[in-house]
Amino acid sequence: MGAFNMVKTPGGSVTVGGKKVDVKALWVSETEVTWDVYDIFAYRLDLTPQQQVDGTEAKSRPSKPYLPPDRGYGHTGYAAIGITFDSTNRFCEWLSKKTGKHYRMPTEAEWIYLAQAGSDKVPPLADVAWFVDNANDKTHPVAKKKPNAWGIYDTLGNAAEWADTGDDRRFVCGGCFRSGADEVNFTSRQEYSLDWQDRDPQLPKSKWWLSDADFPGIRLVCEEAPSK
Repeated sequence: MGAFNMVKTPGGSVTVGGKKVDVKALWVSETEVTWDVYDIFAYRLDLTPQQQVDGTEAKSRPSKPYLPPDRGYGHTGYAAIGITFDSTNRFCEWLSKKTGKHYRMPTEAEWIYLAQAGSDKVPPLADVAWFVDNANDKTHPVAKKKPNAWGIYDTLGNAAEWADTGDDRRFVCGGCFRSGADEVNFTSRQEYSLDWQDRDPQLPKSKWWLSDADFPGIRLVCEEAPSK
């Protein structure tokens, strides 16, 4: 299993849409999920060669992407990108089964709360985020900018991160490497659009990969202490 660190965060509350929402104490991934971890799921690297040949779990794992999934930006140590909301859920289900812990994407309120880390004041972006002014039109290795007060990296910029709204809306949070400074903040939202899969020749479109959106990635949360 590829290595990833989880950071324990305190419970508290956050205001979302003018309403106060309580947030439980959580474990949150220190960085966005990297290719080092996602590749194990996507390419069935946790299975034996014979299981791979037999097609074990093939239907519950990503299909071959239409384009190189990392877009040539970088792989080892880089955030996994271009991943759909459904694929994020499947990845979390797989990881939960592998570890015996319940991993999932954060809710909207949890994402804002974890990104703010006790302060709703956005720090100087150049210190904490890869965005249009400094990213050179590509993602960068995770954890190269300063973490927030709770030791969480890259909540703003680099890869945008899926949140679970509890309804049919699907959006990513925090802005990304393509975003302008005014779009990189704790309440930044970008809702899924059909344009994100415009070049995908499949009908129906892939439930795993986004052919025209190279910025959505994954942030994990868990309500239990991670396995050692």
